[in-house]
Amino acid sequence: MSNIHAYAAQEKGGPFETYEYDPGELQSLDVEIEVESCGICHSDLSMLDNEWQLTQYPFVGGHEVIGRIAAMGEHVPHLEVGDRVGLGWTSRSCMHCDQCMSGDHNLCPTAEGTITHQHGGFADRVRCHWGWATKVPDGVDAVSAGPLLCGGLTVFNPLLQYNLSPTSKVGIVGIGGLGHMAIQFCDAWGCEVTAISRSRSKEDEARQLGADHFLATGEDGALESVKGHFDLILNTTDAELPWDAYIAALAPHGKLHTVGAAPKIEATVFPMIMGQKSLSSSPTGSIAATRTMFDFVARHDIRPMTEVYPMSEINEAFDKLRNGSPRYRLVLTRDN
Repeated sequence: MSNIHAYAAQEKGGPFETYEYDPGELQSLDVEIEVESCGICHSDLSMLDNEWQLTQYPFVGGHEVIGRIAAMGEHVPHLEVGDRVGLGWTSRSCMHCDQCMSGDHNLCPTAEGTITHQHGGFADRVRCHWGWATKVPDGVDAVSAGPLLCGGLTVFNPLLQYNLSPTSKVGIVGIGGLGHMAIQFCDAWGCEVTAISRSRSKEDEARQLGADHFLATGEDGALESVKGHFDLILNTTDAELPWDAYIAALAPHGKLHTVGAAPKIEATVFPMIMGQKSLSSSPTGSIAATRTMFDFVARHDIRPMTEVYPMSEINEAFDKLRNGSPRYRLVLTRDN
């Protein structure tokens, strides 16, 4: 196998520079993906800055990969060279623990991340176990699809986990990289969708994405006006929210589910007990959830809103992520 050409940061917070490495022999259950596009997630920025004390330098990020199978190990089933696939946060799981055997591959205790255990997709090629290379259905836009594999899957997974009814009343907190996809998913699911943000600056856009209602929490009495209303509130922000007010906005049996990494949650338990309400959270999603999401996206023509840069302008794109306000996801495409 030839060397892989990538973009790597040599130090914490440093710029991405051209980098070449030898990936070694392709393992028998692995595939090598020729990268067509790769989204930039805020997790890539966190890893670049070593916020989680996990990063090893040189660091090659990129875990929202769309590309075609360029090579396969001798024992890879199901896939063929030339298949278009997606690769997200997880690149490998053991495939034999209780979690994997139950279909919760993303909860495998020895799962390996695409950018935490190896070099990622800011490159011309990237590798993974065949199980985590998910076929992209016809009709899914290859350029904008990358962000579905992390941010999209993160907000789609709870809909599956809770077997959400199409008649459910859902509140989406935060209209950003995650929230704008959650609105589209829940609208296509058939739910009554309320977009929730501090101000009304994104109201028109939220309604265009599929929100039926809009709630500006910076306005007096906003959360009180929806007391007992929601079957599910999906928090996509990392803010410390007025948790008791959101719990009060849940209907009996309602769930306040956070996929945003808020520093902590402080809530009064008694109202939860009396309404049989619950707090919960989740990471990305399983292999099966990824396949289901892609089928759903293809059927309903759902696309993340993206700003596209050529891979060679990776530093400009990261500067936009760090200092700007992308609407809503950044994607790198292979240079011609």
